[in-house]
Amino acid sequence: MLSLENFLEEVRNMDKRIEWILRIAVTGEFLGHGVLAIQGKKQWIEWISQLAGVDSATGTQLLFLIGLLDLLVALIILVRPIRIVILWAVFWGFWTAILRPIVGESIWDFIERFANFGAPLALLFLLGVPKKVKELFS
Repeated sequence: MLSLENFLEEVRNMDKRIEWILRIAVTGEFLGHGVLAIQGKKQWIEWISQLAGVDSATGTQLLFLIGLLDLLVALIILVRPIRIVILWAVFWGFWTAILRPIVGESIWDFIERFANFGAPLALLFLLGVPKKVKELFS
């Protein structure tokens, strides 16, 4: 028979495995998006230029900076997830998903990207939603 102590140890081990699955998934998302942004994905430059009302050169520079930020988010979440960074990943994942219908793509392009904000949200809940602002930085 499984003792309570052994059961709790199994749950802790399962939580750690789930945490790593989510960390790797979120890292992959932000790594991929970061590299595409740094490479200057044409469609994204057009969206930034359209939404921010800037020329293509400025849109390219902004996208490059966004790409660097995405790479930083990927690295932090993989190495040592910090709740404020995970919260940013939730927001940014949602924004980049909902952006699709805003710029004229199908609502299905938004729905297809639910995991972009769902995975970091699940990670945030698994690690514990902060109750105080200072907990965001732990």
